[in-house]
Amino acid sequence: MTDAIQLLMNIRSLRTFTRESMTLEQLQEALEKLTQIVNERTAEEEQAKAANKEHEEKLEAYRQMLLSDGIDPEELLATTAKTPKKPREARPAKYKFIDENGEEKTWTGQGRTPSALKKVLDEGANLDDFLI
Repeated sequence: MTDAIQLLMNIRSLRTFTRESMTLEQLQEALEKLTQIVNERTAEEEQAKAANKEHEEKLEAYRQMLLSDGIDPEELLATTAKTPKKPREARPAKYKFIDENGEEKTWTGQGRTPSALKKVLDEGANLDDFLI
C-alpha cells in the first residue's frame, strides 16, 4: 500500500507509470474518481469543522451564562471533579502454611488457594488448622 502512495506522491514516477501502463481514457477515468474522492473528503472536513464550531459556540454560550450568574466555570469544575480513589489496603494474611520447598508462606483467604495448601487440604487437613 505504501508503494501506491509513493507512486501517487512522486510526479516523475507517476508520469512514467501512466505512460507505460495507462491509456488516456483510463487516466481521465482515474482523474474523475480521484476528484470525486477529494470532493467527498473536503465536504467531510467542512462538516467536521462546522460541528466543532457549533460545539465551541455552545460551550462559550454556557460559559457566558455561568459568568452572568456569578459562577466561575473553574469553580464549577472544581466542585464536580472526582476525587481519586485511594488504593485499597493490602489484606492481612489469615493462613500460614509450609510450601513444597519448605518455605513458610501466608495466604489472605481470597483468590485461588495456593497449590501447596490445596494439596494438604486435599489430603484431609482442615483449613482452620492453618489460621494465624
